[in-house]
Amino acid sequence: MDTITHYINGVTIDTQSGRHADVFNPALGEPVARVALGTAEEVDAAVRAAEKAFPSWSATPPLTRARVLFKYLQLCQQHTDEFAAMITREHGKTFADAQGEVARGIEMVEFAVGIPQMLKGEFTDQISRGIDAWSMRQALGVVAGITPFNFPVMVPMWMFPVALACGNTFVLKPSERDPSPSLLHARLLKEAGLPDGVFNVVQGDKVTVDALLDHPVVQAVSFVGSTPIAEYIYSRGCAAGKRVQALGGAKNHMVVMPDADMEMTVDALMGAAFGSAGERCMAISVVVAVGDAGDKIVDALAKRTAALKVRDGMAADAEMGPVVTSAAKQRIERLIGEGVEQGAKLVVDGRNHKVVGRENGFFIGGTLFDHVTPDMTIYKEEIFGPVLCMLRAPDVGSAVELINRNEYGNGVAIYTRDGGVAREFVRQIQVGMVGVNVPLPVPMAFNSFGGWKRSLFGDHHAYGPEGVRFYTRHKAVMQRWPNTASAGAEFAFPQMK
Repeated sequence: MDTITHYINGVTIDTQSGRHADVFNPALGEPVARVALGTAEEVDAAVRAAEKAFPSWSATPPLTRARVLFKYLQLCQQHTDEFAAMITREHGKTFADAQGEVARGIEMVEFAVGIPQMLKGEFTDQISRGIDAWSMRQALGVVAGITPFNFPVMVPMWMFPVALACGNTFVLKPSERDPSPSLLHARLLKEAGLPDGVFNVVQGDKVTVDALLDHPVVQAVSFVGSTPIAEYIYSRGCAAGKRVQALGGAKNHMVVMPDADMEMTVDALMGAAFGSAGERCMAISVVVAVGDAGDKIVDALAKRTAALKVRDGMAADAEMGPVVTSAAKQRIERLIGEGVEQGAKLVVDGRNHKVVGRENGFFIGGTLFDHVTPDMTIYKEEIFGPVLCMLRAPDVGSAVELINRNEYGNGVAIYTRDGGVAREFVRQIQVGMVGVNVPLPVPMAFNSFGGWKRSLFGDHHAYGPEGVRFYTRHKAVMQRWPNTASAGAEFAFPQMK
């Protein structure tokens, strides 16, 4: 099997620890490669390479940096299918879904190419007699990204294009479950003309993560993953004096009003709940049916869920692929069993799903519960699989109260024809990203992404303008030249004169 290695200072190297982990094809249930598991010493080598490259890269004119990224953008467009095939092979999502992931990542590079416009400061002439003032944004230094398995191409591209365009150097720690795209990023960046040491990859597990969080040279860490790990990374990184943004878990609701277009609503729920086998932080996992809305859609949902085309992700007609690991499959099936034991109505059971020719794959069929209550485990826990739970609410106010009580606040949607209801819902809901007749309200690259409550730790959302602020420091400058200076010392607090 191939070994997926580190990329440090422009060179691929295997780990010196001798530790490796298997990388599985989830559709086959078999290992297809192995990945190096790095050491603290290898993290230090990557960070020191980035530290050495930082002075020159940060002093490079922003337009020159943008031109390197523009070349990288062109190369990514040429290699879209190669990225997508890696995602499908190691993560399991369908090839069409993987192509969509790559396209959304490329949008981040398109945004980063235009960052010189956003790095401009502000200038004020003559704020006081003979004194001018301006501001600037400057790079932090060496920054790091720790990324999840569910978007092995897109989520790293939320981070490093913006960081590099702002003048930082970068160390990426990708998920060990689907690490191959990280080295393709590295190869294309080098081909685009990025100097050695500006972008580095260290493969690994918790050992690598802790070494990055503790390293005194690393100035900032970005993370996307589960809430317990996000809390850990945020607290440990902050304790080490770093700037940290850590995006955690979710329990995303869709409120369906009785006046909603039911055909459009069912279509939206199918894609939002079962796309990527539900392994999305923005997946809709809970339907809150208001009034008789549940009665209107449950049969249609049941038929569509039972008929889902669950296949190897490379199959042309696949609508849903496997989940990422055997452990994930076992956990999801356990939670389905707990839902039944606790009294929820199991309308469609996706357990024990087999795909012909892929009997060892980590497949689960689409699963639908009705009459779920907030005290049930399948409501309280983030399942992160193809399981859709339906709750009933008497009115929209009750639905809003239910959602606002939830510990997560990542994404939410409402389906209705009533503009007044939608407007009040948007104002009252305590969630960071809201869709009105849009099931997955994922902001575009020129906006910013992030939830509320236990879905986000840190002061900045990801990418877009918030990403530029995260990866730069604001500096205020005031200047006065000797020939305009007043005579004599001044001991009072300075003020405009």
